[in-house]
Amino acid sequence: MTAATPAAQDEAVDLLCDLIRFNTSNPTHPERPAAEWVAGKLDEVGVASRIIESEPGRASTVARIDGADPSRPPLLIHAHLDVVPAEPAEWSVNPFAGEIRDGYIWGRGAVDMKDMDAMVLALVRDWARSGRKPPRDIVLAFVADEEAGGRQGAHYLVDHHADLFADCTEAISEVGGFSVSLDRQTRLYLIQTAEKGINWLRLKASGRPAHGSLLHPDNAVTRLAAAVSRIGAHEFPVVLTDTVRALVESIATVTGLDLDPERPEDWLPRLGGMARMIGAALRNTANPTRLAAGYKENVIPSSATATVDCRYLPGQGDALLATIDELLGEGVEREAIVTDIAVETTFDGALVDAMCAALRAEDPAGHPMPYLMSGGTDAKSFSLLGMRCFGFSPLLLPPDLDFSALFHGIDERVPVEGLRFGVRVLDRFLSAC
Repeated sequence: MTAATPAAQDEAVDLLCDLIRFNTSNPTHPERPAAEWVAGKLDEVGVASRIIESEPGRASTVARIDGADPSRPPLLIHAHLDVVPAEPAEWSVNPFAGEIRDGYIWGRGAVDMKDMDAMVLALVRDWARSGRKPPRDIVLAFVADEEAGGRQGAHYLVDHHADLFADCTEAISEVGGFSVSLDRQTRLYLIQTAEKGINWLRLKASGRPAHGSLLHPDNAVTRLAAAVSRIGAHEFPVVLTDTVRALVESIATVTGLDLDPERPEDWLPRLGGMARMIGAALRNTANPTRLAAGYKENVIPSSATATVDCRYLPGQGDALLATIDELLGEGVEREAIVTDIAVETTFDGALVDAMCAALRAEDPAGHPMPYLMSGGTDAKSFSLLGMRCFGFSPLLLPPDLDFSALFHGIDERVPVEGLRFGVRVLDRFLSAC
């Protein structure tokens, strides 16, 4: 089996630069222009697609590639088109210029996740031009609204157009298959088999309004601030999932070290910058993100609000909310803004074998293994249709690149050679799965 042609690898670089130039910041810049561009790129090589809007401008593009064996269930590849906002003054480059500099493609979406959009588009176009077919049908979904929970994207597609995906049994998407260097010789490739659930909460405290000059203990602001402080300072207990245990066992096998999953201080630092993401997958988390109160400096307001980004491990959703309720205190209420499930599958089966083989073919020294991601993806939506969902957007990364810091961070970028590596791995994988 051969990997993707140099032309496909080159095109992935060009397509990513072009995609970054579409400002699809959620929610201010709808995805429709990017969705139309994707549909146009597919149409150029004879691949029919359909643009579906959940509301004006919030558009997703769906297509189906015929495989050699139509009796096999299709594989879904889903990738989102929206990005989080970027403040240009904070960046070294224009975040929407799609600039290549110092061996990297820079811009908002370079790793989250327009790189996967570009790699998949480049491969599909290359196959169509050469007449190649994958072993089974592939359904492509370039979706809207992932960065806000997917209600206008993947969730909408599942709720209103499930027939487009009804026969898919497996899916791949973002934040998996990337390299983590333990040292100059040892590279792990983390394949996402699980992700935490989401509970974005709005807290509201009420009190009696008054003049700001008075003694006034019934103050909504101080009541809310105390609750937010308790939540932000709380450390949830470590809960080791099956996925985390499998990860630690795999690292122990690779390194020859006797590592105890119950002692993360012994193995977590070995993961470098990825220790932040993996460390957040050891426990539930609750991070206050916004505060709002009042309308004038000398008026004590009658209410104050805050938002908290809560993420829970598989099976730990009720426990997280019970803890939040204990921390709120009297006079503070909570309501859900976005709630979504945790997802977990096992690291086995023919699809996993194909992922591992494709990675090893391009990096014989690599060691694929499962991990649980602290964030969330559109797998939460598509798993509701009975699919096994994986994060597999392969990249070979420099040992000194703090990859996890690039997600929603400033100076987001992906190495050109790492992207080319990803195209080759995806081609091997999709040609075998």
